[in-house]
Amino acid sequence: MSFRDLRNFTEMLRGLDYPRQVSIDNFRQPNFPLVAEILVWIVKRLDSSAPLPTDIEDESDRVIFIKSVAQFMATKLHLRLNTKKLYSADGRAVQELLKATTLLYQALQSQQDDQQPTDGPPISMSDFSVANRLGELKQTRQLVADITSRGAKLHSLLADEVDLREERSAALGKTLDIAVIEQGVTKSIETVKGQIAHTIELMDNLASDEANLEAKIERRKTELERNRKRLEGLQNVRPAFMDEYEKLEKELQDVYQSYIEKFRNLSFLEQQLEEHNRAEQDKFEETEAQIKRMQARLRDEELRLLRGVEEYGYEGTMLGSDEEGDEDDLDQDSDLLEDAPAFGRMDGGVDDDGSEETTDSLTGSDDLDATSDEEEDMFGQPQQDQLDDDFSDDDF
Repeated sequence: MSFRDLRNFTEMLRGLDYPRQVSIDNFRQPNFPLVAEILVWIVKRLDSSAPLPTDIEDESDRVIFIKSVAQFMATKLHLRLNTKKLYSADGRAVQELLKATTLLYQALQSQQDDQQPTDGPPISMSDFSVANRLGELKQTRQLVADITSRGAKLHSLLADEVDLREERSAALGKTLDIAVIEQGVTKSIETVKGQIAHTIELMDNLASDEANLEAKIERRKTELERNRKRLEGLQNVRPAFMDEYEKLEKELQDVYQSYIEKFRNLSFLEQQLEEHNRAEQDKFEETEAQIKRMQARLRDEELRLLRGVEEYGYEGTMLGSDEEGDEDDLDQDSDLLEDAPAFGRMDGGVDDDGSEETTDSLTGSDDLDATSDEEEDMFGQPQQDQLDDDFSDDDF
């Protein structure tokens, strides 16, 4: 919305003698009451008898008000207003209000330029309103339909004029016969007399017909009164099945309450079951994860022990066994160690200055003792069992 449109709108309102002052700042924020007041004033200037809703407190009432104004503008002034912009009631609504105020302002300017004589009645916008000429509009439509029908009838009569001209000429040229004329007049008189006699007969029968109708009306009234009394008696009498109906209704209410309670309990139990299953599933997954972590830790421990055996030598733990068995076991362990991944340094403990650690320092450390104990736990018992089996075979 431009500043020029706001300025022109406020100036047009002043020129149209709007009863209150309207500034540009009034439309910087949504102001629906002011917009509604301006719309009502414009509509009343166009048609003072136009019905418009006055309640704009509720949201739905405002929508109805905007729709009514837009419909009035479309039918009376052929203006198409944007209802969304009008409902916003801010600077965008001024664009739609400017359409109606421009028409009023131009009409006022043209009235001032015409310089009409002042002795006549003042001209207002209601004189140009179509609503004040609805009677003339209906009369015009009726005349148009009458002219059309009469034109079609005249066209058909003019089409028959060729044949009728000959018959008219023959009738005018024919000599008049007094006897034929008298006979026709006598026949017409007799026809009229017959119609008069029939009318008199109908008038005579009118009294009897009226009496018959009154008798029928009395009979219907009697039947109506009797049916009304019967209805009142039926309403006052308690039906025989009403006790059973009330009993069944009470039982149905109890059964429904029991059903509601059981359904609520069932829903609660299903929820508890789902929570229990979910907790069991979480526990199972946690246990499985712990097992996997333990397996991974044991696997890492075994690999660490295998790396310790490779680093410190495998022969020291097999003293007392024969050489062939030791070589076979070493070959099997070497195959296993080749498949296992290698970690750590394999340089034999060489420092930066090139000095090497002695075997005595390695064997005297706590790590070596722990490693030897673990090796004995892992390999000592199977080797002892193998030696016992060998001795048993020799003795046998």
